[in-house]
Amino acid sequence: MRYTYHRVLAYFLRGLLVLTPLAVTGYVVYAIFIFLDGLIPVPFPGIGILMVLGLITFVGYLASLFFTKPFFEWFERAVFKIPFVNLLYTSIKDLMGAFVGEKKKFSSPVMVQISDSMFRLGFITQDNMAVIEENDLVAVYFPHSYNVSGNVFLVKKDRIKPLTGIKSSEVMKFMVSGGVSPLDH
Repeated sequence: MRYTYHRVLAYFLRGLLVLTPLAVTGYVVYAIFIFLDGLIPVPFPGIGILMVLGLITFVGYLASLFFTKPFFEWFERAVFKIPFVNLLYTSIKDLMGAFVGEKKKFSSPVMVQISDSMFRLGFITQDNMAVIEENDLVAVYFPHSYNVSGNVFLVKKDRIKPLTGIKSSEVMKFMVSGGVSPLDH
């Protein structure tokens, strides 16, 4: 009887391990789809999200045209003059640019020596800190595990070892998963 109980419990836990990531991923994708589809209310499901994606693509096209670029630059200059909006807008723009911009910031994974026997993985976000008169420091972002936040530390260059041969996305996945996801070459 005890053997059967342990076996059923093991099957339940294995099923939980398989179904939980699928269910949570499916729910998140569904929730994002419903949110984006609801931004433009139309009577047919899915058309709203297509319209949102089309609008985003069209604005991106307009922002890249020679004769419409001055309008977007004027708009940014106007936003920069509004105190709180300026802080929020520039922070979001810089964060988005770090992931999808022309100058991706999380493309230089490094290993930083914290002590004689401890190291931490991170990403160089600024390789020159001359603006604060610290030429031997670089800014390194350390993401938190199981979270979308992190810390930025200024680290001496001689304490940093670049990680070559490993994709930045693999290092980020490793850190965000708390080291559970394997590092693949």
